Amino acid sequence: MAFLILVIGDLHIPDRALDIPAKFKKLLAPGKISQTLCLGNLTDKSTYEYLRSISPDLKIVKGRMDVEATSLPLTQVVTHGGVRIGFLEGFTLVSSEPDLLLAEANKLDVDVLCWGGTHKFECFEYMDKFFINPGTATGAFSADWADGDGEGEEEMVPSFCLMDVQGISLTLYVYQLRKDANGVENVAVEKVTYTKPVEPTGP
Repeated sequence: MAFLILVIGDLHIPDRALDIPAKFKKLLAPGKISQTLCLGNLTDKSTYEYLRSISPDLKIVKGRMDVEATSLPLTQVVTHGGVRIGFLEGFTLVSSEPDLLLAEANKLDVDVLCWGGTHKFECFEYMDKFFINPGTATGAFSADWADGDGEGEEEMVPSFCLMDVQGISLTLYVYQLRKDANGVENVAVEKVTYTKPVEPTGP
């Protein structure tokens, strides 16, 4: 059976969103997920209990809105197979520029870095490392969006990611709740793969 890792963040319940979408909850049934990496902004106890029910192995880092959770670490690292995965909310980063993310990945000595705080899904490979932002699981607006002048506003697309690590290979499944032209919501799934480079061995 696959060891599936849920990467989820920027929930902001109940201040910016009411709940995780029902279509996501249907997918996140208990017993399917082996470990959850929560990238902060888990601002209510019932959502915490819900995430614990999906997988008791729940790892959380501190987000900018987790003001009462003073004991949460800013970063954490987990190892699966031959892949080291680091995660953080991202408010300690000056920006999400690839070079800054790379510096953070090097500091944590990880192959994969998950970060949040932007409320938008993103993933890319850079300098042999893999970077993942799972976006906002609830579609909560970001502070940048709220502080804007109203021009070019876009609706946040709810999203989360599942990772399956086999040896030095990682398969990322991205789930996004998209609306069609008639306003009907459907879950779209994309698959992205990453393989950690193998150090050449001598003769």
